[in-house]
Parts: sequence; C-alpha cells; structure tokens
Amino acid sequence: MKRLNYQAMVNFFSPDVKGNPCEDHCILQHSNRICVITLADAHPVLQKGKAIERISYQISANCSRLQNKVSGKSKRGAQFLTELAPLCRIFCSDGEEYTIYSCIRGKLIEVNENILDNPSLLQAKPSTEGYIAVVLPKFEESKSVTRGLLTRKEYEDILLKRFNLIS
Repeated sequence: MKRLNYQAMVNFFSPDVKGNPCEDHCILQHSNRICVITLADAHPVLQKGKAIERISYQISANCSRLQNKVSGKSKRGAQFLTELAPLCRIFCSDGEEYTIYSCIRGKLIEVNENILDNPSLLQAKPSTEGYIAVVLPKFEESKSVTRGLLTRKEYEDILLKRFNLIS
C-alpha cells in the first residue's frame, strides 16, 4: 500500500457486523476518500489475543479477492463491493472463524497480502501494516459512504455499555 498519512484519517466503526456480537470493524477514511478496512480494537481476534492459524481471501469457489487486478487512474478491473461483501476469513487455532466485511460500498483497490504470510501483523499493527483491504468509494458517494457508521465517540459509548453489561 502506498504510504498513507494515518494522522489524516478519520476513524469510523461498524459494531456487531451482520449481527455477530463484538465482531467490530474499523474504517479509516483518508481526506482523499480512500478507506482502509481494519479490525476494531474490540474484535475478538484482538481483544482475546486469539492465535490466528490462517487468513483467506478466497470468498467462494468462484471469488477470490486476491484475483482483484486494478489498473489506471479510474481503477479499471477493481471488484465492486457492497457494504456486506466479505473481504476475507480469519481462521483461529481454537476453531473459531471470522468473516471480515467491507462495511462500505466501493471499488476494492488492494488487499493486504502481507497478512497471509504474517498473520500476527493483524494483531500487532491492525491500523497500519495489519490492515485488511483498501476500498475506494464512488466519488459521488464519498461523503455519504460513512452514514450508518459510528464515530469514535459513539463507538466508545457502545463499548462502555457492552462492558457494563458484562461486569
């Protein structure tokens, strides 16, 4: 991935993706509208320090995110994603499996192949080198793409409620 200034990114959150408790995703949106999909801090893979066995971008028999070939300024050939499009699957040594979703509409620009060989990056540096994918929303949707996502403050409020229910 080209070097992005992570200080220039705004964090948005999608909690309990597809109704799965605590399976929270984080979307880092840069001022140039590029969005980086990562795991949120409260995701079980990060929160519980699960051992990652492997990560797969093979979504179905006919769909692999690794086959995404993008070229040119208009990003020709990019796979178009909806909010609930799966990006990858994380397989943990305890048998748990987590599907990571796009959470936003746009063109899949890049997947992070580095986490295939080094899955620990996902846990050690989830917001930088351990990102999942890079998505570029349509220009006309770039402002509205984060509607339905939570700001950091709103997400922290949800985490507080969750924590109070647990303890």
